[in-house]
Amino acid sequence: MATVGVLEAKAARSAGPGIGLLTPAALLTLAAVGWWWSARMADDMTMRAAPPTGMDGMAGEHVLTVGAFLVAWLAMMTAMMFPAITPVVKLYGRAAAAGRVAPLPFFVAGYIAVWTSMGLPAYAAWRALMDPIDDGRQWAGRLAGVVLLAAAVWQLTPLKSVCLRHCRSPISFFLRFGAKVSRPVGALRMGVTHGLFCLGCCWALMAVLVALGTMNLAWMAGLALLILVEKNAPFGERVAQLAAIAFFGFGVALLVRPETLTTLT
Repeated sequence: MATVGVLEAKAARSAGPGIGLLTPAALLTLAAVGWWWSARMADDMTMRAAPPTGMDGMAGEHVLTVGAFLVAWLAMMTAMMFPAITPVVKLYGRAAAAGRVAPLPFFVAGYIAVWTSMGLPAYAAWRALMDPIDDGRQWAGRLAGVVLLAAAVWQLTPLKSVCLRHCRSPISFFLRFGAKVSRPVGALRMGVTHGLFCLGCCWALMAVLVALGTMNLAWMAGLALLILVEKNAPFGERVAQLAAIAFFGFGVALLVRPETLTTLT
């Protein structure tokens, strides 16, 4: 831990004080835009699910295309993930400002590419589940229950712990890439690798979000808060374990009473 502190201090002195505020401010601004866009898309999806009187026949004609969904998915991932990765990006930004690594956008682009690619299976799941969830069909409720139980189990697995510890303390990962990060392709690859660790940490949470209705702002906010605390709070690993209990409870409730899906969504 002492080595981590020395490296961060050196990077901060080399980069100057501005980068310490600029990078978090930029990420939080992008996250705010993501939340605004997600709220808009949530309203649009609600209108498609329940069109005004006399427009029932038009509901199926206004389903999002895969391209539009990927834009919405990217906004959602930006809103949920960027606040949680601010410390990691700030650390990289300091090194970039000092000229030790390739510019920050290459690293962030690699990270974003991982989560954007996850939008394709999410789109397929959304198209399959949007009507059953809106209609409160029992099989959709039971499926959501199974997904919640799977998420509860994943929260307690050793692989989840490995991914979470990487996200909480990525300095050794930075050092392992070494001089390769001085080139844009190396920075891009590093961003992809970090994104894969983040995916390993959070994929089950995203599956819960899809199973309970993509663009559900209440669940988005709750899961975003969980991700933020898991990755940054001193007690984050314990919170991840406690979240498993909550997921287990919701999962069992949905298996026993699948009709409660409409209440949760």
